[in-house]
Amino acid sequence: MNEQKETLLEFPCEFAVKAMGLASHPDFEALVMEIVSLHVPNLPHQSSRSRASKNGKYLSVTVTFQATSKAQLDAIYYALTAHRDVVMSL
Repeated sequence: MNEQKETLLEFPCEFAVKAMGLASHPDFEALVMEIVSLHVPNLPHQSSRSRASKNGKYLSVTVTFQATSKAQLDAIYYALTAHRDVVMSL
């Protein structure tokens, strides 16, 4: 009987997480970096990039880092989606 893997990713691997929030937030990019850095030690500031939506209402922030486990990714997604200023996380 084959054991099914919990994830198709092989760790460590480079991974990008994206969070979206209102562009009117005073510093949404810093907020996302702060949340991700709680779970990724020594996360460099240049690990993030941001882009405004077509109408300028939303801002998406993508943070790329070296992921070490599924548990780490789960913790990041839970922390992001639990924050009231994060509209969505991918």
